[in-house]
Formats: sequence, structure tokens, C-alpha cells
Amino acid sequence: MNTLILMGSPRLHGNTAELCKPLMEELRAQGVQVRYVTLADRDIRPCRACYRCQDVEGAYGCVQQDGMANVVEDILWADLIVLATPIYSWYCTPQMKAVLDRHYGLNKYYGKAKGSLWAGKHVAILATHGYEGEYAYGPFETGVQRLCEHSKLVYDGLYSVVDEDNLASFRTPEAIEGARAFARRLVEAVQVDRGGL
Repeated sequence: MNTLILMGSPRLHGNTAELCKPLMEELRAQGVQVRYVTLADRDIRPCRACYRCQDVEGAYGCVQQDGMANVVEDILWADLIVLATPIYSWYCTPQMKAVLDRHYGLNKYYGKAKGSLWAGKHVAILATHGYEGEYAYGPFETGVQRLCEHSKLVYDGLYSVVDEDNLASFRTPEAIEGARAFARRLVEAVQVDRGGL
């Protein structure tokens, strides 16, 4: 099983990166291949809404030559994609939003090309935030759920931790075990879907 963690925080060693550590440790302990991609050090431009990708059969087909091409390769490699992001103003970071907006070339719904390059892949969210619970992450989770429905992806849920004391909030036994348990749940969801259990 292959898992891609798209880390959307502009702080490469901040709260979200800290919460990714036990998640990745547990995934690897479960025998999962993990790729950890930090979006902040990639040049990923906004979608131009040109629709050129929609006429390219069997390939991503974006006209922009930037860091998104490598992210797409990682997405196509993965069975599970974890969107790891702090929540800013009730949504993901600009780095993550650019990736999500550039999904168009993976769905061929609006032009001459047809089909999907990523249907059936599993998606989950790992979030850090200041406000409590669903009030903080709810709008982003709803957006991802709708993207999954539209793109024929499987949404496997969310794990989040509230920032009460900076990095210390993400190093508590509860936060660490929560991330590990989430990793185990994700592995089981993919394995069941693939007929492995």
C-alpha cells in the first residue's frame, strides 16, 4: 500500500509537521510505503481555468510547467492521499488550495477527453487548528468531501488536534496515540476496499 502525505503548512517544522510524525511512524510500522511532500517548497501556481487539460486523453495535461507535475506523479502512485494542513480562516492553506484547485486534469469531465486518472483513491485529512473541532475544520472537510464525491474518490475521514500550547499540543500522549490510531484506521479502510482483509 502506498500513502502520499501532502503537507500544506508553510512552516516545515511547525504544528502540522509535528502531528505528521506519529502518523507516518505508524503507517510505516504497518508496512505502508510513505511519501511526504512539503508543498511550501514547491512552485505550484493557481489554476488558470483554461480547460486545456480536458482535451488531453490519458494524462494530466496541464499547460503550466511547475511543481504540480511531480505532485500529480505522487498522487497517481498513491492508494491513499492524506491532506495535512493547518486551518487558516476555516480552510486549508494557500499551498494546499492551489493543489486542490489544480485537480482538474485528473478528472476528464469538461472536454474531448473522458474518464478519471484517480477515481477510487482514498483521501483523508490531518488538521491542526485554533478553534475547537468542527467549527474550525468543518468548511474544509465539507469541501474535501464534495471533491471526493465529484471525483469518485473514497473519503476516509479526519483527525485533528487543537493548538493550545504550540508544539507541545501535538506532543501529548493523546495527540500521538490519536494520530497512530488514525493511521491504523486508514490502513484498514484501504485494505478492506482492496479486498486485503
